[in-house]
Amino acid sequence: MKIDWASLGSVFGVSLAVTVALVSLFTLGITGLSRRERAASQGDSAALAVTGAYTCFAACAAAVGYGIYLIVA
Repeated sequence: MKIDWASLGSVFGVSLAVTVALVSLFTLGITGLSRRERAASQGDSAALAVTGAYTCFAACAAAVGYGIYLIVA
C-alpha cells in the first residue's frame, strides 16, 4: 500500500482552512448579536448588526449543508 502524502496534506490543509473560516463566521454572528443587545440597552437601532449576524449564520448553515451533501453524494 502506498500513501500519497501530498494528497493527504492537501486534504488536511483544506479542512483546516474551512474549519477556521466556519469558526470565524460563527464568531462574527455572535458578535453581531451581542452588538444588538448592547444597542438595545442604549436605546439605539442595530438592524445592520442583526442582518450581518443572520447572514453569517446562514453562510455557516450553507457550508455545513454543502459538506453533508459532499459526504452523502
